[in-house]
Amino acid sequence: MNKISLFISDVDGTLVTTDKVLTERSRDAVSRLNAAGIGFSLVSSRPPFGLRMLVEPLGLRLPMGAFNGGALVAPDLTVIGQRLLPPDAAREAIVVLRSFGVEIWVFAADRWMADNPRSVYIEREVRTIRVRPTIVERLEDHLDAVGKIVGVSDDFEHLDACEAAARRTIGDRASIARSQLYYLDVTPAGTDKGVAVVGLARRLGIPAGGIATIGDMENDVAMFRRSGFSIAMGNASPEVKQLANAVTLSNDQDGFAAAVEGLILPRARGITAPM
Repeated sequence: MNKISLFISDVDGTLVTTDKVLTERSRDAVSRLNAAGIGFSLVSSRPPFGLRMLVEPLGLRLPMGAFNGGALVAPDLTVIGQRLLPPDAAREAIVVLRSFGVEIWVFAADRWMADNPRSVYIEREVRTIRVRPTIVERLEDHLDAVGKIVGVSDDFEHLDACEAAARRTIGDRASIARSQLYYLDVTPAGTDKGVAVVGLARRLGIPAGGIATIGDMENDVAMFRRSGFSIAMGNASPEVKQLANAVTLSNDQDGFAAAVEGLILPRARGITAPM
């Protein structure tokens, strides 16, 4: 078993509870990683500013991935590198999303834009990233520096159909993935969470075999494929669990902390603890 030098976590559905709470046990688990000499970082679909509230409580010191791997940012949220959606691809994505009647949000590195202040999911997102959206009249007028476009719907099957249509229409000009059952993310082509893992590995000089990853959604599988050891949350789908090396408890059962304690810390010296 390779020694684990870097542990990379998804955020929503993984590091925090369903109610977006960072538990004391999870904070302690990250402190124990630091004490063991294991680096810790985040790769999330959130915008850079949506990671701000985690930096100080977790004592984060390494670069982090935002926008599903489309941006790499320092702990002070300075953008180290970022890919942007071409305006024509962004416009086409909005056309497809509008044709399905879903809510649409547009994210740049420094702000979140929406055109419907009464969207039922806005308050959920405000609780998540602790920023209110900028309400604009036309999203199409703000597509010059877009990191992510999100289609939002509480009709998951309808969003499935929207996802398939977006893939057919936009093709290889954008990356399309579900970050939550109710969020369909459109990000720059060639980006996914695995790209962020590779970028962090190169920047820190850590081989893939020395990296462990943890997540709960299909967009986290790209991280699994780029790391030496992968962990699926207990709340992940059966398909995601099958693609991980191990499965922990759910995010509402402190599954992140349980994974650190039982699966990652024992690998600080390249050994596996009995399960």
